[in-house]
Amino acid sequence: MSSYSLLLISGGLFLIILIVGNCGAKRKWDYEPLSIDTYSSDESKLKFVAKVERVARGEFAIGGTIDFKYTPDSNTMVEAVAHRSSSGAESDYKQIPLTIPKQPFADFMNTHYKDLVIPNLGKCSNLIQFEDEFDGVWPQQVYTLDKCVADSDGFPEMVPEGFYRVNFTVTNPVDWGFVLVVKISTKLM
Repeated sequence: MSSYSLLLISGGLFLIILIVGNCGAKRKWDYEPLSIDTYSSDESKLKFVAKVERVARGEFAIGGTIDFKYTPDSNTMVEAVAHRSSSGAESDYKQIPLTIPKQPFADFMNTHYKDLVIPNLGKCSNLIQFEDEFDGVWPQQVYTLDKCVADSDGFPEMVPEGFYRVNFTVTNPVDWGFVLVVKISTKLM
């Protein structure tokens, strides 16, 4: 077999691998966390500190701690509201349908937490993890996020470019949460 034939075969195999590799439901966007602002109405019950950290040139992660000193109960509610801006200007932000409707803590744990938080933050934190149903016990301890970069498991495959602001809120008996701003850009293949 000539070297030209080998080159054609190996080129063809490379092309097939490339096409098959791009046929999966991979996300077609990159994100850069720009800021995270945390808050708590009672730091004696919950203290939350987080920041965007640069881990390498052009690579950023979220780091922080959540000192959890209370037990969420049936009155504890969770919700998240997202806004998008094409320019990043405050006046340009418009609410988008990517939300978590206000719901009891246990419902949130068995859906969004299980489907999004565990796959994306489980490897870089000591947040609780479970496979079946949340048992209702959230241990009171300090939780650490160590250079967390979400893999985007469970997120849409395509997202329009722009700036996204997510306001995540937990209420009762202490109100706490965060406002995260990220920049989304189309992934260069």
